[in-house]
Amino acid sequence: MKKICILSLILLTVNSLFIMSQEKITQTAGHVQLGEFAPKFAELNDDVLFGQVWNRPGLSPHDRSMITIATLIGKGIIDSSLTHHLQFAKQNGVTRTEISEMLTHIAFYAGWPNAWGAFRLAKDVWAEDATADNGKAAFQREMIFPIGEPNTAYAQYFIGNSYLAPISTEQVAFSNVTFEPGCRNNWHIHHATKGGGQMLVCVAGRGWYQEEGKPAVEMLPGDVIHIPANVKHWHGAAADSWFAHLAFGIPGENTSNEWLEPVTDEEYGRLK
Repeated sequence: MKKICILSLILLTVNSLFIMSQEKITQTAGHVQLGEFAPKFAELNDDVLFGQVWNRPGLSPHDRSMITIATLIGKGIIDSSLTHHLQFAKQNGVTRTEISEMLTHIAFYAGWPNAWGAFRLAKDVWAEDATADNGKAAFQREMIFPIGEPNTAYAQYFIGNSYLAPISTEQVAFSNVTFEPGCRNNWHIHHATKGGGQMLVCVAGRGWYQEEGKPAVEMLPGDVIHIPANVKHWHGAAADSWFAHLAFGIPGENTSNEWLEPVTDEEYGRLK
């Protein structure tokens, strides 16, 4: 129970850091479309509503999008303005599952026809997620952190495809690393003369971690892996599962990373 509470606190903390690290929301539609005709309205729309209200602390952009969509549907507004807010909601991290559940719930309070109209719009906005055939979209819906972009900078040190999403660059810098099924990084060492090493917080899927000379350890959501400095190791996804972990570099003296040989198919194939 103590471990679960500590891990919950860690995840709540990093979730808060993720929200705080999001880029400031900006809007220019008012000035572009109505700047000459109604400059004050454009100012209130772009600078006050989106520039100030949407960026206030206390609610994340994700939650503000959910509230806004529910309000618009409740007022019977299911036109292009709702489409805009649905697209905006997707940008703010609202998933296909969340919007589907929310519209189903709203239908009982805002009216069945309103929900039908909203579903038609939402289905188009999240169409890409529904047709994704590689499991990436489905895996994204399992976790609060973004999958990010292809991890091209370190691709030479990985077997298979991985993705990198920087979560915070202030106070404690860390990233979310996502592995496609079967993907793993090479054996490597985090060198340091004092301190150093790495900590992994597993957030979704199933993976493996192994130190040289020791059996591989299965990693599941909520597990925390402490990697000492100067220890040869590797980590990655299970063969049948996507996997993601947060990676925290531990401060130290004279730190550096040394990338070594790949984990062979024979070594990896022995893991079940």
